[in-house]
Amino acid sequence: MDQETMSSPQPAAPTNILVVGTGAVGGYYGAQLAKAGARVSTTHRSDFATVQAHGIQIDGMQGPYHFQPAQVLQSVADYNGFPDYILVGLKVLEEIATADIIRPAVGPDTTILLLQNGVETEPPVAAAFPNNEILSGLAFVCLSRTAPGHIRHTCYGHLAIGRFPDGPSHAARQLAHLFETAGTPCSVTESIVLDRWKKLVWNAAFNPVSVLGQATTQEILAHPPTAQLVEQLMTEVCQIAAAAGYSLPADCVQKNLAATRKMKPYKTSMLLDYLAGRSMEVEAILGNALRAAQRHHVAAPHLENLYSLLSLLAQRTDATPATTG
Repeated sequence: MDQETMSSPQPAAPTNILVVGTGAVGGYYGAQLAKAGARVSTTHRSDFATVQAHGIQIDGMQGPYHFQPAQVLQSVADYNGFPDYILVGLKVLEEIATADIIRPAVGPDTTILLLQNGVETEPPVAAAFPNNEILSGLAFVCLSRTAPGHIRHTCYGHLAIGRFPDGPSHAARQLAHLFETAGTPCSVTESIVLDRWKKLVWNAAFNPVSVLGQATTQEILAHPPTAQLVEQLMTEVCQIAAAAGYSLPADCVQKNLAATRKMKPYKTSMLLDYLAGRSMEVEAILGNALRAAQRHHVAAPHLENLYSLLSLLAQRTDATPATTG
């Protein structure tokens, strides 16, 4: 009996995950990982006291549910130990030094998942942690933070993750298994940069136009001039991606437009940031794409015009440094 007891397998320890930047995206996907049995801790700025006292309430597509993080922290440095994964939901802004923020919690075996918008955003973190695996992730989801500690999930929810810059990844597959266990579809790709360009087709069109037009996605598509504009913007992104070595499917633009028409009316994350007086991710979503266009000698006049207008608007916004939490 004693011998059998000693030789019986022990339950696997839960995967430890630290969410840095626990806004709508970080909070929602952290909750999914907790559903799958991971031990998920979160960092917060403005809603620290609320989450510490009450956790995070998510109004999901299938009904409301509650997420109580294992540790609720104001600072990454307060995390007890080193996590298996750090899920980064921080905004990609010049004033936010992601590598410096997460450094206190990065252990020798910590995998870093950057769940952020834009293209060409990973290199600074990859350079700061050359011995750690960097995963890049894309969230195809409609989320908004409606109040401190409250998140509304409107549409979609699937993820794509992969090793940066490319290649197979056991760590990515393990994380995808946790998401799938929680009922969140998560694909693992060996070319996450290609997938980033594919997502930018939507983001570089609808995010800027939603701000400048003060409109939801459905209002943009219902107005013929802006519907035509987003199609032109999407086409330019596809041309830049192809020149950079990442050719997208021929029907990419039309599929994006068709999928958006089926969505509920949605205020983009950039519009929500603008309306709340927060900094907008202009450089990550537009600036980096245009710099790639310049390197590869691709004309992108519609993107250039939106970038000029949006960067001017961003200068006028008296915003504090913003994260997704």
